[in-house]
Amino acid sequence: LKILTRLQGVNFVAFSDITMTWLRLLLGAVIAANLHRFACAEDGAETGEEAATGTPVGNTVDGFSDADRAKMAEGSEKHEFQAEVNRLMDIIINSLYTDKQVFLRELISNAADALEKARFHSVQDESFLADNKDLEIKVEHDPDAKTISIIDTGIGMSKADLINNLGTVAKSGTTNFLEAMSEGADANLIGQFGVGFYSAFLVADKVSVTSKCNDDPVQHVWESSADASFTVSDDPRGNTLGRGTRVTLQLKEDAHDYLSEDKLKESAKKYSQFIQFPIYVKVKKEVDVESEESDDDDDDDEKEDEEKKDDVETKDEEEKEDKKEAPTKKTVYEWEQVNTQKAIWMRAKEDVTEEEYTEFYKSISKDYLDPLAYTHFNAEGEIEFKSILFLPKKAPFDMMDNYWTKKSEVKLFVRRVLVAEKFDELLPRYLNFVRGVVDSDDLPLNVSREQLQQNKIMKVISKKLVRKVLELMKKLAKEEEGEDDDEEKEDGDDEKKEKKEEEKTDEEKKDKKEDDEKSWTKFWKEFNKNLKMGCYEDDSNRSKLSKLLRFTTTKSEGKEISLDKYLDRMQESQESIYYMSGDSLETMQKAPSMQVFKKKDLEVLMLSDHLDEPCLQKLADYEGKKFVSIQKADVKLDETEDEKKRFTKVKDMYKPLTDWWKDTLTDFTEKGAMKAAGVKIEKVEVSKRLTESPVVVVTSQFGYSAQQEKVMKAQAFQNKDQLSMMSGRKTLEINPNHPVVTDLLAKIKADKSDKAAVDTAQVLFQTALIESGYELADASALVNRVYRLMSKELGVDPDAPIKEVEIPEGEDEEEAEEEEEKDDDESKDEAEEAKVDGDDKKEEL
Repeated sequence: LKILTRLQGVNFVAFSDITMTWLRLLLGAVIAANLHRFACAEDGAETGEEAATGTPVGNTVDGFSDADRAKMAEGSEKHEFQAEVNRLMDIIINSLYTDKQVFLRELISNAADALEKARFHSVQDESFLADNKDLEIKVEHDPDAKTISIIDTGIGMSKADLINNLGTVAKSGTTNFLEAMSEGADANLIGQFGVGFYSAFLVADKVSVTSKCNDDPVQHVWESSADASFTVSDDPRGNTLGRGTRVTLQLKEDAHDYLSEDKLKESAKKYSQFIQFPIYVKVKKEVDVESEESDDDDDDDEKEDEEKKDDVETKDEEEKEDKKEAPTKKTVYEWEQVNTQKAIWMRAKEDVTEEEYTEFYKSISKDYLDPLAYTHFNAEGEIEFKSILFLPKKAPFDMMDNYWTKKSEVKLFVRRVLVAEKFDELLPRYLNFVRGVVDSDDLPLNVSREQLQQNKIMKVISKKLVRKVLELMKKLAKEEEGEDDDEEKEDGDDEKKEKKEEEKTDEEKKDKKEDDEKSWTKFWKEFNKNLKMGCYEDDSNRSKLSKLLRFTTTKSEGKEISLDKYLDRMQESQESIYYMSGDSLETMQKAPSMQVFKKKDLEVLMLSDHLDEPCLQKLADYEGKKFVSIQKADVKLDETEDEKKRFTKVKDMYKPLTDWWKDTLTDFTEKGAMKAAGVKIEKVEVSKRLTESPVVVVTSQFGYSAQQEKVMKAQAFQNKDQLSMMSGRKTLEINPNHPVVTDLLAKIKADKSDKAAVDTAQVLFQTALIESGYELADASALVNRVYRLMSKELGVDPDAPIKEVEIPEGEDEEEAEEEEEKDDDESKDEAEEAKVDGDDKKEEL
């Protein structure tokens, strides 16, 4: 029961398969032994009862009665599991860590724990620190000896501590310290599993640990080569540390790159830049020795007599000139602090200034611009963590290029130690531009603290982070909408004032907008594609994202408005939100499908981005209003009873034309010139949406629009069969009021086989396809018809054969004579120029 109680808080999912196998074996052996001992005690009592009564007591399992098992227990021999320690160490080290660089993080984290323990004891006992009051970590390297040393002034270890903590795998001194502490004590400790120290063997053949604690007057040295043994001895040098620990690694040949100052500083800063204790790295610098000596000489000169001053100064100047000509350098070693950046997320947000937020953002994001906005919060409840999240001003240039592979840029910390610089599950893909940090003490880490598993706690943290980011965006959007409403109100009041005051106010507003562009406008301009992708991918937050979307409409005068503003401007009888997609706003404004909506003064969303339409299709509706494409056949508009009756009569009147046109286009697309285009005709009907154009082509309700077809055709791995199926069957709508359609009806009633009528019907269909945004697979048939129409317009027989043009001979002779005369004139001019040049030279001579 004690073992099970100790293991309750361990996240077994985080362990590797090999580690889990060992844990199962050990735990199973211990439980089996205790159960067996308990059974033996029971069997002793039952055997006595059986002897007295003569009746077997207990159950028979696998042919053995309880009495048989009792006899076996009496004569059994007990053995312990044997393990090859060096192989076991190799399995533990190499199965827990995938990156060698983490050894420095683990050792610095252990040093920070030792310093935290020392700080805790110093609070209870002021004399604990004695003369060595500086709590710090130092990292130094020796290129000649091929060693790296990590020194701390922490609590240190006695001989027994070295044997128990370092000689026992998975023995955590920090865990024991936490258990021994009184409840409510304030100690921010990192280590819990007791194997971080062994990551040193990833890069080292041999590890030496020198340690001195206040409880032991002798300084001890622990050494091991990750084999089956280790040694502990008294330090013959005596007490050199005072208090603390020094871990020295003798590096392997493939780890000599860590002997570089830059590499050490980079690794220490990457993982441990927010440790609360200062971390110093020993660096080598070269200084000019003569500069110091010159200063000493100047001090000596001041003491000399005034009479010799001029001579001495002259002599010094000459010596300085000589030294400048041949300077000598002196090598000195200094301790350079690498963790100068503070963990501002640990402080209350009221205590952090804007400058500190900006500096912190630039340090973690490497961005040269200030952040657009940020949120600083502490999450409480079942999971507690602290976080600061930033929205950048500019999007990375490759943001959408690496959309599917890029990881979240939010750094994950545990007790101020970096665990993951980029993490997959922390934020969804569409928010991978968000920068920031998350620090939690509740994360169930695996023994190396290097990777987190996909567990419930991480999902809860991710959910809270997404909610906070969306709340920050919503705040920016609301601030802008509030400013827009105020501006509209101000504009209404300005109309009542005099023209001079109004012009002055407009100029001031214009200058203000240019100098300080609104935050949400900046953000939407840079990251609108991400929000649209989120609307498409994130089912749980789609309704929140929909309130952040912005679109240009037919009434917005080029500005992008929210869907809420669109709803405010809807007509009372309007039941749907209308939209259309296209390559540009100008093209959509001229589209035939837009004509009836302009006539009825209905506002339409114009989607010029290829992500807009899939986003709205995923939304389906907004505040109970369905999204309806005006480029599809299912558009329904409000009509009066008189309009409905009239339309029914017009439909009956044009039924001969629509039936004939349907049959003609079916033959044209399935057997004629457009057979290879893959266009299927569903029907031809009288249109309610046309007011000016004679015809328009629309697709079925669930088919691709023209814009979607273009996007799908542009895919590198597009499936032609699937594209043909999803394109949908096309519907040709005709305008009964257009003269061309009226004339075509009259021709059909007179003669259905009229060739001119057939040509006109086919040309109208092909031009309607192009005008509606669809592509013709083979435009040669349409081009030939256009050429014939141009020939007839010019009075030329379209069937006349093409002949080679004859050039008159007289013209060739005249051109040749003209060229000869031209050459003669040029030669004369050159001769005259040469003669003039000769005369000039004679005069000069």
